[in-house]
Amino acid sequence: MSFRFLLVVFLVLTNSTIFSQSQNVHIYICFGQSNMEGQGKIETKDTIIDNRFQMVQTIDCPNLGRKKGNFYPAIPPLAQCYTGLSPADYFGRTMIQKLPDSITVVVINVAVGGCDIRLFDKDLYTNYTKTYNESWFLDKIKNYSGNPYLHLIELTKIAQQKGVVKGILLHQGETNNGDINWPTYVKTIYNNVITDLSLDANLVPLLAGEVVHKDQGGKCAEMNSIIATLPKFIDNAYVISSNGCAIKDDKIHFNAKGYRELGKRYALKMLALLEN
Repeated sequence: MSFRFLLVVFLVLTNSTIFSQSQNVHIYICFGQSNMEGQGKIETKDTIIDNRFQMVQTIDCPNLGRKKGNFYPAIPPLAQCYTGLSPADYFGRTMIQKLPDSITVVVINVAVGGCDIRLFDKDLYTNYTKTYNESWFLDKIKNYSGNPYLHLIELTKIAQQKGVVKGILLHQGETNNGDINWPTYVKTIYNNVITDLSLDANLVPLLAGEVVHKDQGGKCAEMNSIIATLPKFIDNAYVISSNGCAIKDDKIHFNAKGYRELGKRYALKMLALLEN
């Protein structure tokens, strides 16, 4: 059997594998702080899903019967073991409702309540692992192997064995409220994700959600004017309005109804981008 024949067989098998893995499995990276973790009450209707909406489990959760790195139907919570409904939930549900039946949507949600955005900067993260020197915060970092960014990248590489990354969803800003350098921090993280996962920035948009609005009494509402500038820093970035999304009494977090609406808004923007 000639070397040339073996090489041809190898190339055919490799290309067919890549084709089968990437065509119909759409991966979405989700990261941020507590609103991306999800603080909404999970209701019965939120646990009934189509198996075309999948998740990659981000940490071991014995209470949920899930192991890190495995694929599961995307039944909330999608981040950690005891979080609630998040924007990622109804993002995925809306996507599969609108996309062809042949498409599966996979989300990977690594979020840390209370974190500074620079916790996801692979060169600076060690300066932000103790933003809150309390167990509720430190344990989350520990669960993500001490490095949430690297944890997210490693999980995404697992998912890339089955599909292709189509977009990145971000919800963060409360901890960085008023920091005009926030868009440059996000740009660094976005560029790192694109490079470390060998992605094409022209094909992988970043969708960033607003925090609770001023007209709803949002305690961090001034951050929205900074979030609005993100497309000036990243060509393929888009801002998702949270105006009118129902909120909790703390005026920082959305409630379940608000997360459902916000998730749909992320999805409708992503669907529009996919059509272009």
